[in-house]
Amino acid sequence: MTEVPLSTRIPKNLEVELKKYMEEEHVEKSSAVRRLLYLALQEWREKYALKLLAEGKITISKGAQIAGLDIWDFIARVKEAKIQWVSDEIVSKDLAAFK
Repeated sequence: MTEVPLSTRIPKNLEVELKKYMEEEHVEKSSAVRRLLYLALQEWREKYALKLLAEGKITISKGAQIAGLDIWDFIARVKEAKIQWVSDEIVSKDLAAFK
């Protein structure tokens, strides 16, 4: 993996929390920032994929891909978020065709 430098300024209170994290996890600052950034971006990808699915803009499989999860883990997240990803109209048509 190619790494690129990143420079940023943070509020003092975040620096205090970052130092506590570094102490608890026994990592240096750059590792701590990478881990936390990775976790935050993973959380954002999942929320973004759920948002797009709820808006009907993507499929379950595309949502899993965006979220960086396998299909079953993404479906579990969809269930937790109580997102209805199949419309009532489609379900009604399928039930009518089944009868």
